[in-house]
Amino acid sequence: MKRKFNLSDDDYKLIERSTLSKVIDFIDKTDVIKTPILLFDAEKMIRNAKLIGSGIERAQVYYAVKANDNIDILEKLSKIDLGFEIASDGELAKLEKLNVEGLRIITSNPVKTPLFIEKAYEYGVKYFAFDSEAEIDKLVKYAPKCSVYVRLIVPNEGSEWPLSKKFGVEVDDALSLLIKAKKAGLNPIGMTFHVGSQCTNINNWESALNKAGILWAKAVEAGINMRCLNIGGGYPIVYTKSVVHIENIEARINTLIKRLFPNDIDIYMEPGRAMVGDAGVFVTSIIGHAQRSGNAWCYIDVGVFNGLMESVGGIKYSYIAQGHERDGQFSSWTLTGPSCDSFDVIDKDVKLKEPQVGDLILILSAGAYTLPYASEFNGFKIPQVVFV
Repeated sequence: MKRKFNLSDDDYKLIERSTLSKVIDFIDKTDVIKTPILLFDAEKMIRNAKLIGSGIERAQVYYAVKANDNIDILEKLSKIDLGFEIASDGELAKLEKLNVEGLRIITSNPVKTPLFIEKAYEYGVKYFAFDSEAEIDKLVKYAPKCSVYVRLIVPNEGSEWPLSKKFGVEVDDALSLLIKAKKAGLNPIGMTFHVGSQCTNINNWESALNKAGILWAKAVEAGINMRCLNIGGGYPIVYTKSVVHIENIEARINTLIKRLFPNDIDIYMEPGRAMVGDAGVFVTSIIGHAQRSGNAWCYIDVGVFNGLMESVGGIKYSYIAQGHERDGQFSSWTLTGPSCDSFDVIDKDVKLKEPQVGDLILILSAGAYTLPYASEFNGFKIPQVVFV
Protein backbone atom coordinates (compact mmCIF):
# COMPACT_ATOMS: atom_id res chain seq x y z
CA MET A 1 0.00 0.00 0.00
CA LYS A 2 1.45 3.34 -1.06
CA ARG A 3 1.62 5.87 1.76
CA LYS A 4 -0.09 9.19 1.01
CA PHE A 5 2.15 11.16 3.38
CA ASN A 6 5.92 11.08 3.77
CA LEU A 7 6.34 11.79 7.49
CA SER A 8 9.47 12.85 9.34
CA ASP A 9 10.44 12.39 12.97
CA ASP A 10 9.71 16.08 13.49
CA ASP A 11 6.07 15.53 12.53
CA TYR A 12 5.66 13.14 15.44
CA LYS A 13 6.92 15.80 17.85
CA LEU A 14 3.86 17.92 17.14
CA ILE A 15 1.19 15.43 18.22
CA GLU A 16 1.10 12.07 19.98
CA ARG A 17 2.53 9.34 17.76
CA SER A 18 -0.39 6.96 18.23
CA THR A 19 -2.93 9.63 17.21
CA LEU A 20 -1.03 10.66 14.10
CA SER A 21 -0.49 7.01 13.17
CA LYS A 22 -4.24 6.36 13.37
CA VAL A 23 -4.91 9.37 11.15
CA ILE A 24 -2.38 8.28 8.54
CA ASP A 25 -3.66 4.68 8.58
CA PHE A 26 -7.23 5.90 8.03
CA ILE A 27 -6.17 8.07 5.10
CA ASP A 28 -4.11 5.31 3.50
CA LYS A 29 -6.96 2.79 3.77
CA THR A 30 -9.62 5.16 2.41
CA ASP A 31 -9.87 5.30 -1.38
CA VAL A 32 -11.73 8.60 -1.58
CA ILE A 33 -11.65 11.00 1.35
CA LYS A 34 -14.44 13.55 1.37
CA THR A 35 -12.79 16.56 2.91
CA PRO A 36 -12.90 18.51 5.08
CA ILE A 37 -13.31 16.09 7.98
CA LEU A 38 -12.16 16.06 11.59
CA LEU A 39 -10.53 12.74 12.46
CA PHE A 40 -10.84 12.18 16.19
CA ASP A 41 -8.94 9.80 18.48
CA ALA A 42 -11.34 9.01 21.33
CA GLU A 43 -8.73 6.90 23.14
CA LYS A 44 -6.42 9.91 23.30
CA MET A 45 -9.27 11.99 24.72
CA ILE A 46 -9.93 9.41 27.44
CA ARG A 47 -6.22 9.33 28.34
CA ASN A 48 -6.32 13.12 28.64
CA ALA A 49 -9.39 12.86 30.86
CA LYS A 50 -7.67 10.43 33.20
CA LEU A 51 -4.56 12.61 33.46
CA ILE A 52 -6.27 15.95 34.05
CA GLY A 53 -6.93 16.50 37.74
CA SER A 54 -4.94 13.47 38.85
CA GLY A 55 -2.27 15.70 40.40
CA ILE A 56 -4.64 17.84 42.47
CA GLU A 57 -6.10 16.46 45.68
CA ARG A 58 -9.93 16.29 45.74
CA ALA A 59 -10.18 17.65 42.18
CA GLN A 60 -13.56 17.20 40.50
CA VAL A 61 -13.29 17.54 36.72
CA TYR A 62 -16.07 19.16 34.66
CA TYR A 63 -15.50 19.07 30.92
CA ALA A 64 -16.10 22.48 29.31
CA VAL A 65 -18.65 21.50 26.67
CA LYS A 66 -17.98 24.62 24.61
CA ALA A 67 -14.60 23.18 23.53
CA ASN A 68 -16.28 20.50 21.43
CA ASP A 69 -19.97 19.74 21.83
CA ASN A 70 -20.15 16.90 19.31
CA ILE A 71 -22.80 14.54 20.68
CA ASP A 72 -20.70 11.41 20.14
CA ILE A 73 -17.76 12.95 22.00
CA LEU A 74 -20.07 13.93 24.87
CA GLU A 75 -21.51 10.42 24.90
CA LYS A 76 -18.05 8.88 25.31
CA LEU A 77 -17.16 11.31 28.11
CA SER A 78 -20.47 10.69 29.87
CA LYS A 79 -19.40 7.08 30.48
CA ILE A 80 -16.40 8.01 32.62
CA ASP A 81 -16.11 9.66 36.02
CA LEU A 82 -16.38 13.35 35.25
CA GLY A 83 -18.94 16.13 35.04
CA PHE A 84 -19.80 18.81 32.50
CA GLU A 85 -19.66 22.61 32.51
CA ILE A 86 -22.23 24.30 30.29
CA ALA A 87 -23.33 27.81 29.37
CA SER A 88 -26.65 27.51 27.55
CA ASP A 89 -29.88 25.59 27.17
CA GLY A 90 -28.54 24.22 23.88
CA GLU A 91 -25.63 22.55 25.65
CA LEU A 92 -27.98 21.36 28.39
CA ALA A 93 -30.25 19.76 25.78
CA LYS A 94 -27.38 17.64 24.48
CA LEU A 95 -26.56 16.34 27.95
CA GLU A 96 -30.23 15.73 28.65
CA LYS A 97 -30.38 13.63 25.49
CA LEU A 98 -27.56 11.51 26.94
CA ASN A 99 -29.33 11.22 30.31
CA VAL A 100 -26.52 12.99 32.16
CA GLU A 101 -27.79 13.74 35.67
CA GLY A 102 -28.15 17.36 36.73
CA LEU A 103 -25.83 16.78 39.68
CA ARG A 104 -23.00 16.14 37.19
CA ILE A 105 -23.48 19.57 35.60
CA ILE A 106 -22.35 23.05 36.63
CA THR A 107 -22.56 26.36 34.80
CA SER A 108 -19.77 28.90 35.12
CA ASN A 109 -21.05 31.42 32.59
CA PRO A 110 -21.48 34.49 34.83
CA VAL A 111 -24.23 36.00 32.64
CA LYS A 112 -26.96 33.56 31.65
CA THR A 113 -30.30 33.85 29.91
CA PRO A 114 -33.36 33.54 32.15
CA LEU A 115 -34.57 30.61 30.05
CA PHE A 116 -31.31 28.71 30.59
CA ILE A 117 -31.29 29.36 34.33
CA GLU A 118 -34.85 28.12 34.64
CA LYS A 119 -34.28 25.01 32.53
CA ALA A 120 -31.01 24.12 34.27
CA TYR A 121 -32.54 24.53 37.71
CA GLU A 122 -35.53 22.38 36.79
CA TYR A 123 -33.17 19.74 35.39
CA GLY A 124 -31.31 19.53 38.70
CA VAL A 125 -28.26 21.73 38.15
CA LYS A 126 -27.31 23.11 41.57
CA TYR A 127 -24.24 25.29 40.99
CA PHE A 128 -24.23 28.62 39.15
CA ALA A 129 -21.56 31.30 38.66
CA PHE A 130 -22.27 35.04 38.87
CA ASP A 131 -20.40 38.35 38.90
CA SER A 132 -23.10 41.03 39.12
CA GLU A 133 -26.15 42.12 41.08
CA ALA A 134 -28.28 41.66 37.95
CA GLU A 135 -27.31 37.99 37.89
CA ILE A 136 -28.24 37.63 41.57
CA ASP A 137 -31.71 38.97 40.76
CA LYS A 138 -32.15 36.44 37.92
CA LEU A 139 -30.94 33.53 40.04
CA VAL A 140 -33.28 34.45 42.89
CA LYS A 141 -36.20 34.48 40.46
CA TYR A 142 -35.42 31.42 38.33
CA ALA A 143 -33.26 29.25 40.61
CA PRO A 144 -34.25 30.10 44.20
CA LYS A 145 -31.86 29.01 46.95
CA CYS A 146 -29.35 27.62 44.44
CA SER A 147 -25.64 27.44 45.26
CA VAL A 148 -23.51 30.13 43.66
CA TYR A 149 -19.85 31.00 43.23
CA VAL A 150 -18.52 34.40 42.24
CA ARG A 151 -16.20 34.98 39.25
CA LEU A 152 -12.93 36.63 40.31
CA ILE A 153 -10.86 38.50 37.76
CA VAL A 154 -7.25 37.29 37.60
CA PRO A 155 -4.17 37.95 35.41
CA ASN A 156 -4.21 36.39 31.93
CA GLU A 157 -0.69 37.33 30.80
CA GLY A 158 0.85 34.59 28.68
CA SER A 159 -2.50 33.12 27.66
CA GLU A 160 -3.00 32.88 23.91
CA TRP A 161 -6.76 33.39 24.32
CA PRO A 162 -7.29 35.84 27.24
CA LEU A 163 -10.59 35.71 29.12
CA SER A 164 -10.19 38.42 31.74
CA LYS A 165 -11.99 41.42 30.24
CA LYS A 166 -15.56 40.28 29.68
CA PHE A 167 -16.17 38.63 33.06
CA GLY A 168 -15.02 38.80 36.66
CA VAL A 169 -14.71 41.30 39.50
CA GLU A 170 -11.99 42.36 41.92
CA VAL A 171 -11.71 41.02 45.47
CA ASP A 172 -13.73 43.67 47.30
CA ASP A 173 -16.52 43.65 44.73
CA ALA A 174 -16.56 39.85 44.80
CA LEU A 175 -16.92 39.89 48.58
CA SER A 176 -19.78 42.38 48.35
CA LEU A 177 -21.55 40.19 45.80
CA LEU A 178 -21.19 37.07 47.96
CA ILE A 179 -22.74 38.94 50.89
CA LYS A 180 -25.58 40.27 48.72
CA ALA A 181 -26.23 36.80 47.32
CA LYS A 182 -26.57 35.42 50.84
CA LYS A 183 -28.94 38.20 51.89
CA ALA A 184 -31.03 37.54 48.77
CA GLY A 185 -31.59 33.94 49.81
CA LEU A 186 -29.02 32.22 47.61
CA ASN A 187 -26.35 29.86 48.93
CA PRO A 188 -22.90 31.35 48.24
CA ILE A 189 -20.31 28.58 48.44
CA GLY A 190 -17.14 29.83 46.80
CA MET A 191 -15.47 31.37 43.80
CA THR A 192 -14.19 30.68 40.31
CA PHE A 193 -11.59 32.22 38.03
CA HIS A 194 -9.98 31.62 34.65
CA VAL A 195 -6.29 32.19 33.86
CA GLY A 196 -7.03 32.34 30.13
CA SER A 197 -7.33 29.65 27.49
CA GLN A 198 -4.11 28.05 26.20
CA CYS A 199 -2.22 29.48 29.18
CA THR A 200 1.51 29.03 28.69
CA ASN A 201 2.46 31.02 31.78
CA ILE A 202 2.46 28.76 34.84
CA ASN A 203 2.77 31.81 37.10
CA ASN A 204 -0.81 32.80 36.21
CA TRP A 205 -2.12 30.03 38.45
CA GLU A 206 0.00 31.25 41.35
CA SER A 207 -1.20 34.84 40.94
CA ALA A 208 -4.80 33.67 40.66
CA LEU A 209 -4.68 31.38 43.68
CA ASN A 210 -2.99 34.01 45.84
CA LYS A 211 -5.75 36.46 44.93
CA ALA A 212 -8.40 33.81 45.51
CA GLY A 213 -6.89 33.09 48.92
CA ILE A 214 -7.35 36.72 49.92
CA LEU A 215 -11.01 36.65 48.88
CA TRP A 216 -11.55 33.32 50.65
CA ALA A 217 -10.25 34.66 53.97
CA LYS A 218 -12.35 37.81 53.73
CA ALA A 219 -15.47 35.85 52.83
CA VAL A 220 -15.07 33.46 55.76
CA GLU A 221 -14.58 36.43 58.08
CA ALA A 222 -17.81 37.91 56.69
CA GLY A 223 -19.74 34.76 57.58
CA ILE A 224 -19.89 33.12 54.15
CA ASN A 225 -19.77 29.32 54.26
CA MET A 226 -17.00 28.89 51.69
CA ARG A 227 -16.44 25.32 50.51
CA CYS A 228 -15.79 25.39 46.74
CA LEU A 229 -12.79 26.63 44.77
CA ASN A 230 -13.27 26.42 40.99
CA ILE A 231 -9.95 26.91 39.19
CA GLY A 232 -11.48 26.94 35.69
CA GLY A 233 -9.48 25.73 32.70
CA GLY A 234 -6.54 27.02 30.72
CA TYR A 235 -4.26 23.99 30.42
CA PRO A 236 -2.28 24.35 27.17
CA ILE A 237 -1.66 21.84 24.39
CA VAL A 238 1.09 21.64 21.79
CA TYR A 239 0.33 23.54 18.59
CA THR A 240 3.64 24.71 17.11
CA LYS A 241 5.89 24.67 20.17
CA SER A 242 6.32 22.85 23.46
CA VAL A 243 4.31 23.94 26.48
CA VAL A 244 4.50 23.35 30.22
CA HIS A 245 3.32 19.84 31.08
CA ILE A 246 0.03 19.26 32.89
CA GLU A 247 1.86 17.33 35.63
CA ASN A 248 4.01 20.39 36.37
CA ILE A 249 1.05 22.75 36.37
CA GLU A 250 -0.91 20.55 38.75
CA ALA A 251 2.04 20.08 41.09
CA ARG A 252 2.24 23.86 41.47
CA ILE A 253 -1.53 24.22 41.85
CA ASN A 254 -1.75 21.45 44.43
CA THR A 255 1.04 22.97 46.54
CA LEU A 256 -0.60 26.39 46.47
CA ILE A 257 -4.04 25.07 47.36
CA LYS A 258 -2.63 23.15 50.33
CA ARG A 259 -0.88 26.29 51.53
CA LEU A 260 -3.66 28.82 50.97
CA PHE A 261 -6.96 26.99 51.58
CA PRO A 262 -8.55 24.59 54.08
CA ASN A 263 -7.81 20.92 53.44
CA ASP A 264 -11.43 19.79 53.18
CA ILE A 265 -12.87 22.03 50.46
CA ASP A 266 -14.14 20.95 47.03
CA ILE A 267 -11.86 21.70 44.08
CA TYR A 268 -13.58 22.09 40.71
CA MET A 269 -11.81 22.40 37.37
CA GLU A 270 -13.10 22.90 33.83
CA PRO A 271 -10.72 21.60 31.15
CA GLY A 272 -11.79 21.93 27.53
CA ARG A 273 -8.90 22.40 25.12
CA ALA A 274 -6.64 20.05 27.10
CA MET A 275 -9.30 17.33 27.00
CA VAL A 276 -10.03 17.24 23.27
CA GLY A 277 -7.66 19.57 21.41
CA ASP A 278 -4.82 17.20 20.58
CA ALA A 279 -7.22 14.31 19.90
CA GLY A 280 -8.46 15.87 16.65
CA VAL A 281 -6.84 16.39 13.24
CA PHE A 282 -8.45 18.20 10.32
CA VAL A 283 -8.01 16.57 6.93
CA THR A 284 -8.38 19.22 4.24
CA SER A 285 -7.81 19.45 0.49
CA ILE A 286 -6.12 22.12 -1.56
CA ILE A 287 -8.69 23.63 -3.93
CA GLY A 288 -6.55 26.32 -5.54
CA HIS A 289 -3.29 28.25 -5.57
CA ALA A 290 -2.14 31.53 -7.06
CA GLN A 291 0.62 34.12 -7.19
CA ARG A 292 -0.61 37.67 -6.57
CA SER A 293 1.70 40.69 -6.44
CA GLY A 294 4.60 38.54 -5.37
CA ASN A 295 2.62 36.69 -2.71
CA ALA A 296 1.81 32.97 -2.88
CA TRP A 297 -1.75 31.98 -1.94
CA CYS A 298 -2.96 28.46 -1.17
CA TYR A 299 -6.70 27.81 -0.80
CA ILE A 300 -8.11 24.85 1.16
CA ASP A 301 -11.65 23.61 1.78
CA VAL A 302 -11.87 24.55 5.45
CA GLY A 303 -11.45 28.07 6.71
CA VAL A 304 -12.15 30.66 9.36
CA PHE A 305 -15.91 30.40 9.01
CA ASN A 306 -16.34 26.61 9.02
CA GLY A 307 -13.87 25.50 11.65
CA LEU A 308 -10.76 27.63 12.11
CA MET A 309 -12.08 30.77 13.79
CA GLU A 310 -9.39 30.70 16.48
CA SER A 311 -6.74 31.28 13.83
CA VAL A 312 -7.80 34.93 13.65
CA GLY A 313 -7.42 35.27 17.42
CA GLY A 314 -3.83 34.14 17.63
CA ILE A 315 -3.91 30.34 17.68
CA LYS A 316 -1.23 28.97 15.34
CA TYR A 317 -1.67 25.44 14.02
CA SER A 318 0.88 22.96 12.70
CA TYR A 319 0.43 21.47 9.24
CA ILE A 320 1.54 18.35 7.42
CA ALA A 321 1.10 18.57 3.65
CA GLN A 322 1.30 16.09 0.84
CA GLY A 323 4.05 16.76 -1.66
CA HIS A 324 6.98 17.28 0.71
CA GLU A 325 8.77 14.43 -1.08
CA ARG A 326 8.71 16.37 -4.36
CA ASP A 327 11.79 17.98 -5.83
CA GLY A 328 12.19 21.65 -5.19
CA GLN A 329 12.46 24.05 -2.29
CA PHE A 330 9.98 24.97 0.42
CA SER A 331 8.53 28.44 0.08
CA SER A 332 6.15 30.59 2.09
CA TRP A 333 2.43 30.51 1.35
CA THR A 334 -0.57 32.31 2.77
CA LEU A 335 -3.15 29.69 3.71
CA THR A 336 -6.78 30.67 3.21
CA GLY A 337 -10.21 29.13 3.45
CA PRO A 338 -12.74 28.54 0.65
CA SER A 339 -15.14 31.44 1.17
CA CYS A 340 -15.26 34.60 -0.92
CA ASP A 341 -14.64 36.76 2.17
CA SER A 342 -11.15 38.29 2.35
CA PHE A 343 -11.28 37.88 6.15
CA ASP A 344 -10.98 34.11 5.58
CA VAL A 345 -7.19 33.91 6.05
CA ILE A 346 -5.97 31.06 8.25
CA ASP A 347 -2.22 31.57 8.42
CA LYS A 348 0.77 33.19 6.76
CA ASP A 349 4.29 31.98 6.04
CA VAL A 350 3.23 28.32 5.81
CA LYS A 351 6.05 26.27 4.28
CA LEU A 352 4.91 24.22 1.26
CA LYS A 353 6.49 22.65 -1.83
CA GLU A 354 4.56 23.74 -4.93
CA PRO A 355 1.07 22.73 -3.71
CA GLN A 356 -1.20 20.99 -6.20
CA VAL A 357 -5.00 20.99 -6.35
CA GLY A 358 -6.19 17.83 -4.62
CA ASP A 359 -3.23 17.54 -2.23
CA LEU A 360 -4.22 16.86 1.36
CA ILE A 361 -3.14 19.04 4.26
CA LEU A 362 -3.43 17.87 7.86
CA ILE A 363 -4.13 20.52 10.49
CA LEU A 364 -2.94 19.13 13.82
CA SER A 365 -4.47 19.55 17.29
CA ALA A 366 -7.75 20.78 15.84
CA GLY A 367 -10.10 19.00 18.24
CA ALA A 368 -11.02 22.04 20.36
CA TYR A 369 -12.79 25.30 19.51
CA THR A 370 -13.10 24.42 15.83
CA LEU A 371 -16.45 22.82 14.99
CA PRO A 372 -18.38 24.63 17.78
CA TYR A 373 -17.48 27.93 16.07
CA ALA A 374 -18.29 26.66 12.59
CA SER A 375 -21.13 27.90 10.41
CA GLU A 376 -22.30 27.22 6.86
CA PHE A 377 -21.34 30.70 5.71
CA ASN A 378 -21.22 30.93 1.91
CA GLY A 379 -22.85 27.50 1.73
CA PHE A 380 -19.77 25.55 2.84
CA LYS A 381 -20.67 22.59 5.04
CA ILE A 382 -19.47 22.12 8.60
CA PRO A 383 -16.93 19.27 8.65
CA GLN A 384 -18.06 15.91 10.00
CA VAL A 385 -16.36 14.07 12.86
CA VAL A 386 -14.96 10.62 12.09
CA PHE A 387 -13.49 8.49 14.88
CA VAL A 388 -10.23 6.65 14.25
